[in-house]
Amino acid sequence: MIGYLADFVVGLWQQLAVDFDPLRDVVDILLVTAGIYWVLLLLRGTRAIQILVGLVVLMALSMASNTFELATVGLILEYFLTSAVLIIIVLFQHDIRRALARVGRGFFPSVSAQQESQIVEEMVRTAQVLAQKRVGALIVLERETALGDQIEMGTPIDSEISKDLLVSIFLPQSPLHDGAAVIQEGRVTAVGCILPLTLRTDLPEGVGTRHRAAVGITEETDAVVIVVSEETASISVVMGGELMSGLDGPRLRVVLREILGGERRELPTSEEIARPLEVADVVERDTKPQRSVS
Repeated sequence: MIGYLADFVVGLWQQLAVDFDPLRDVVDILLVTAGIYWVLLLLRGTRAIQILVGLVVLMALSMASNTFELATVGLILEYFLTSAVLIIIVLFQHDIRRALARVGRGFFPSVSAQQESQIVEEMVRTAQVLAQKRVGALIVLERETALGDQIEMGTPIDSEISKDLLVSIFLPQSPLHDGAAVIQEGRVTAVGCILPLTLRTDLPEGVGTRHRAAVGITEETDAVVIVVSEETASISVVMGGELMSGLDGPRLRVVLREILGGERRELPTSEEIARPLEVADVVERDTKPQRSVS
């Protein structure tokens, strides 16, 4: 292994001595670094990163077998790694498809700012209605990490997001009220989905299965989950394994806008929620018609 690395360093140094252009090589290295960083961001939080680590370990074993002349191990790994490109494409096909879709969305956004604002309003209104009716609900918003590996899909519906649809799904009379509703690319794609439960024991007292499922899915992905408690009629948002409860409509609206608009990785603080609420209160007071005193 040491000899292989030494030969690589010597060969690289000789190549640089023969053909070295500072500006070109710096740009080349920066582009490669940015590409690697972008790929790692895509894989972060997914099971693909575990497979990638496994492939790196196999490559290291292959180099070690050549260094220590382990013929049998080297032969097996050589046959395996010769098809590494095909293996990577097969294993990462979903992540590659999502990456290409994200590149396309950079030029042709699938969800505009106006549509995103409308989606937030529909979810806020849904949570308020369900809380008033004391009906439990679990709504999962997919972000960068694909949810297919973490949830057991229920019934696919592929529908636009609306308060009436979501409320009707979670009413006890609905056959689809058990499980979670999953929102992907600005649409309700499936309902009645089963989420993994967290194994944490430090959650607040009284937290039920819905909240445990919400924490469980956010521990494994970067999804955002809205939970409406049937017992307490409280509204909660879960992200990154952390739970923010006791929200009302205005606060839920601020939290969702902060998360979805800023690509946050953690829940906003109480101060960050309070500032937009104070501004909205001032605007509302200023726009109210003033009564004249005669």
